Amino acid sequence: MTTYVLGGGCFWCLDGVYTQLKGVRSVESGYGGGDAPARYWDVVSGRTGHAEVTRITFDDSVIPSDVILDMFFLIHDPTSLNKQGADEGTQYRSTMMYADDAQKTAFEVARERAANLWPRPIVTEIVPLKEFYIAEPEHQDFYAQNSESGYCQIVIDPKISKARRTYNEWFKEEAQ
Repeated sequence: MTTYVLGGGCFWCLDGVYTQLKGVRSVESGYGGGDAPARYWDVVSGRTGHAEVTRITFDDSVIPSDVILDMFFLIHDPTSLNKQGADEGTQYRSTMMYADDAQKTAFEVARERAANLWPRPIVTEIVPLKEFYIAEPEHQDFYAQNSESGYCQIVIDPKISKARRTYNEWFKEEAQ
């Protein structure tokens, strides 16, 4: 199993996409980049140093790590500094938090690949993972539990559609 910690705006968005992929064993919403445990309302204030991040654990014999990383750069705007859509602040920054040198290198290579896809420079930071703090229960598996909400339909559904158009072979079968 491989685990990546990625942040691309609201963690509900990454959760909504990655939970639907073959080979993904778990997706956990949480906080990373700050120096102390924090709760949601502290993090969204922008004063904790944390970003909303998602910890994705997957079987790379089922889904290649390059697919996980390339999809990350597809489903959010990595050229937007501290902003994704209407979500603004450092807590919504584009970030990849590595656990070791191999991950750091993989993240750097993926960022290089993505640079050719965007008209502006990528601002995604690649930083060591200090600590991952799991978010509150109401933020876990948010999309699956709230897919009919306005936020999910307006913000997350287009990201899922975009990912599915490019990486459909990696998506689980849709329930009939």
